[in-house]
Amino acid sequence: MAKNHEEKRNLENIPVGSLGLIALSGCKTLGERVDKYLVRWRAERENEHKGSLAFTGYERPSYLLSAETPRFGTGEGKGVINQSVRGADLYLLVDVTNYSLTYKLFGMQNHMSPDDHYQDLKRIISAVGGKARRITVIMPFLYESRQDKRTSRESLDCAIALQELVKMGVDNIITFEAHEPRVQNAIPLSGFETVRTTYQFIKGLLLNVQGLKIDAEHMMAISPDEGGMNRAVYLGSVLGLDVGMFYKRRDYTQVVDGRNPILAHEFLGASVEHKDVIIIDDMISSGDTVIEVAKALKQRKAARVFVFATFGLFTASLAPFDKAYEAGFIERILTTNLIYQSPELLSREWYISCDMSKYIAYLIDTLNHDASISDLLNPVERITSFVSRYHEGTLSD
Repeated sequence: MAKNHEEKRNLENIPVGSLGLIALSGCKTLGERVDKYLVRWRAERENEHKGSLAFTGYERPSYLLSAETPRFGTGEGKGVINQSVRGADLYLLVDVTNYSLTYKLFGMQNHMSPDDHYQDLKRIISAVGGKARRITVIMPFLYESRQDKRTSRESLDCAIALQELVKMGVDNIITFEAHEPRVQNAIPLSGFETVRTTYQFIKGLLLNVQGLKIDAEHMMAISPDEGGMNRAVYLGSVLGLDVGMFYKRRDYTQVVDGRNPILAHEFLGASVEHKDVIIIDDMISSGDTVIEVAKALKQRKAARVFVFATFGLFTASLAPFDKAYEAGFIERILTTNLIYQSPELLSREWYISCDMSKYIAYLIDTLNHDASISDLLNPVERITSFVSRYHEGTLSD
């Protein structure tokens, strides 16, 4: 697969600048995986201009730059970059949802929140001091993406954050499956890409589950709510499946934990009886919705229920999913490694992790050459090829 991408991408362009990766503390593991791909590809790549002055520093043992965000005893922090970034094409990787990290606050251990990660990102951008040639922020889970619109007297946090990053000198922002892609309207003159993860999900499913029949007669794509219908429609279109949708009937007379409680999940679509179904969404938070939807599908006599969710937050606990798996409501749950995955999650029999590091490395490598990423953003051809090989029995990772 790597060879096919190499053939399609035009990497003869002069790099924008010397490539530099800064993986913030919550994104170290993903950053290291991305770096390994870049190091290997650039060592193997044949380029007639490789020895020219414009390609100085093109092939290196690592593209990761040393940076840190230490804190004072009060919890206040600062950003420090320990290497020169002058003229560099910088890519900053940040996971704002990584709750596993802690820092000391007046002698107490305090878990890092999305606000803490976002502030650390701004500190590192500030430490660059305008010396880089270009700054691209890769923020898989878009900060405050669930607070993207105003329904009453409330803040517009996501839009403000995007504008703030642009004002600080960020040229491009890359995110994955943004909760509401139209939030990019807040920065219409700046680069903003929201990337689909559909190909990696299909690849993860077909490599780990046997006996799937991918056609409208045996499988269906389901959206758990009206907001995510476009994801189900896209999945259904590329796989040739029928699409169904649940919508949430809420009680708008009261607010519980900041939202109107759900009274019922109503289904719109054709019969799911004896069909494998794929529930696709951008994230699993507490998991209440996806479990209720899975139960409702099983009550309608669906065969196996698979769940695709780009971000597996699991904010409550894994216990409800263990019970849903044991009860046969859910067959497998697939999420990506774009955000922190706990060891407990990775050990679960019902869980399949979809690695995104190679895809991110492709994006970075291509953008550094100032080449088009259109092919990378449109995975239809790759999905079709992968499914065909699955049916032929010639599939390999």
